[in-house]
Amino acid sequence: MKTRPPLTRLLLALLILFSAVLSPAVSHGHTERDAALPEVGVDEKPGARVPLGLAFTDTTGRPVRLSDYFTGDAPVLLTLNYYACPMLCPLTFRNLTDTIKRVGGLSLERDYRVVTVSIDPEEIPDLAQAKARESWAMLPAVAGLPGRWPFLMGRDNEIVALARSVGMRYTRLGKNNFAHPTVAVVLTPDGRVSRYFYDLEIRPQELRLALIEAAGGRIGNPVINRVLLYCFHYDPVGRRYALIAVNLMKVAGAIVLLLLSILLLSLWRRDRAKGGTP
Repeated sequence: MKTRPPLTRLLLALLILFSAVLSPAVSHGHTERDAALPEVGVDEKPGARVPLGLAFTDTTGRPVRLSDYFTGDAPVLLTLNYYACPMLCPLTFRNLTDTIKRVGGLSLERDYRVVTVSIDPEEIPDLAQAKARESWAMLPAVAGLPGRWPFLMGRDNEIVALARSVGMRYTRLGKNNFAHPTVAVVLTPDGRVSRYFYDLEIRPQELRLALIEAAGGRIGNPVINRVLLYCFHYDPVGRRYALIAVNLMKVAGAIVLLLLSILLLSLWRRDRAKGGTP
């Protein structure tokens, strides 16, 4: 009987040992979080209306309704997080405050609101207050932040109703632990879904355009807003705002025509002043 060379036997033994060590890891490699992933996501519902009568409490324990934050012409950026979240939600809040500071032409103090609602019905006010103060401290130039960016808590049925109205799906993995998508939803002043943002960091120009569009151009400078909405459109595939080349060329052509008209008028007036034929 032919025997294997020593090196071959050694390699075979190492392969068997490696397989024995790896097999438990493979058999138990799918964690509870992996199993929950199919249940987590967003089913976009453009135009859907959120139930503004839902009851929540703010960081002081005061009862409020969602409708309290939908007044006038101000659109609302809705985020669904939870305050005990160790990593993802704090990063989302930090990035959002940075975006808010860089949104040109619009002010959180007067033009729009951010509303954050915890998806954990067991969360306590102290934790909500801590997260709120931490985020508000990064926006020292904005007055009235408790009303402009509230951090709300609620009962499970209210939270579920709000999440379902915007198509957000999440699941509990354990105490103070949820699997949820990173999403922010732009709502019109009357509470209809306008746009979704999925990135951890929202680009300031993207947020500005989405808020202007949600408000129908009635916030900020209306003239500039009309130009922006004329030159940009929302690309549903790339999920971002893109330049409309044709409209941009029209605007550029109109500017060139205006400048030429001004130049010709100036030359004509100069010739008349010199006694030329009109």
